[in-house]
Amino acid sequence: MLRTAVLVSGGGTNLQAVIDGVKEGKITNTELVRVISNKPGVKALERAEKAGIATAVVSKKDFASLEEFNDALLSAIDEAEPDLIVLAGFLVVLPEKLVKKYSNKIINIHPSLIPSFCGVGYYGLKVHEEVIKRGVKVTGATVHFVDEGCDSGPIILQKAVEVQQDDTPEVLQRRVMEQAEWKIMPQAIDLIANGKVTVVDRKVKVDLK
Repeated sequence: MLRTAVLVSGGGTNLQAVIDGVKEGKITNTELVRVISNKPGVKALERAEKAGIATAVVSKKDFASLEEFNDALLSAIDEAEPDLIVLAGFLVVLPEKLVKKYSNKIINIHPSLIPSFCGVGYYGLKVHEEVIKRGVKVTGATVHFVDEGCDSGPIILQKAVEVQQDDTPEVLQRRVMEQAEWKIMPQAIDLIANGKVTVVDRKVKVDLK
């Protein structure tokens, strides 16, 4: 079983997609062992508790320095002994020592087709605002491994979503979640859990058979 920890910061819609994926058998050979939030009282924690998943809160406000927060976050993850860490709307820059310790064992979902509309400053609704502002016709979502950069790790899966002429950022955000994010994140976890994802020279090979 792939022991999986999920890191969250807000509503937890991607977390819910993962929870549902495990429950419905779309994600196999996987156990959700802990959900960790950097913010107390968020909806994502409610979703985890309802599903019977252990939770933890590691908030920057509780620590005197960033280093102490980073150490506490790493400890909370280590305690869960995960084989995979899933970033599901986790709005925290991961410390380098965490990324190195769990190299190619951390995945993130980003609401665009990387390398477009990604990197520093591109998160949440801001991504969709820029997509509409630029006037592109196709956007989507990307699941990628996390490295020391920002949205620069090896790409696992991508799914395209059409941009409609009358889209608002909120409408487009919802479509990207429904048509892309909630589909490829569970798919990526299932592929990893079943040994169908390998990284060679920073490129991901996926066995879709």
